[in-house]
Amino acid sequence: MRYAVYTIEKFDKQFEKLSGEYQERIQNLFQQLKENPYVGDQLQIRVLREKRLEEKRIYYLVYDNLQAVLVVAISDKKTQQETINRILRYLNECRYLLEKILQEN
Repeated sequence: MRYAVYTIEKFDKQFEKLSGEYQERIQNLFQQLKENPYVGDQLQIRVLREKRLEEKRIYYLVYDNLQAVLVVAISDKKTQQETINRILRYLNECRYLLEKILQEN
């Protein structure tokens, strides 16, 4: 079962600031997520996952019933907990945004 991978605007802005090497590694991660969205570590809830790429962490939400992954943030170790808390705070909005994206496609 293949999953679709989507990003939010905040992630896109963070992504653009990264080096070409990191961008390429994240693109490779997106390909992995299409085949197996559970490659990273599960965080506090089942849908929230994290994949480490050296000192960077990529955060994403997996929605099995929608067969989709929403990539939401990049952080480093220093801002890890703050980022996780922000994602948890906006969890419902993220799902709503993904459903809206899927309806438009």
